[in-house]
Amino acid sequence: MGILENTFLPFYNSLENNSQYIFQDDNAPVHRARTVKQWKEDNSIIDFPWPAQSPDLNPIEHLWDVLERRVREHKPHPKNIEELMVILEEEWNKIEPEILTNLVESLPRRVQAVLDSHRNPTRY
Repeated sequence: MGILENTFLPFYNSLENNSQYIFQDDNAPVHRARTVKQWKEDNSIIDFPWPAQSPDLNPIEHLWDVLERRVREHKPHPKNIEELMVILEEEWNKIEPEILTNLVESLPRRVQAVLDSHRNPTRY
C-alpha cells in the first residue's frame, strides 16, 4: 500500500475536482485485499468495478508482455536485481516503434472484439 499512500494519493489530491475521477485497477487479488478496500474507503477513492478475467484493452499490458518475453530470452540470465534492471532497460530501448504503433492501431479491433464477444473471452 506504500505506492497508493506515497505516490497515488498525493497525485490524486493534487487534481482539481478529484471527486470526479474514478480509480481503476486490474482486479488482481492484491488489489482486492480488505486493507486496500478499507484504504480506498478511508481516502474517499471511488473505485471502478472490474470483473475478473476481463479483457485488458490497455496497450501497455501487451507491451509488458513483449518486454517480459525478451528478458526471459536474454542470455545470460540476470543473476541479481542490478543485472535485471540493466537487461530491462536494454531490452526496453530495443523495442521497435512499429510494435508500439501496431498496439495502438489494434485498439479499435480489440474494442470491437469485446463488444462482439457478449462478455465471453476474446483472443485479446
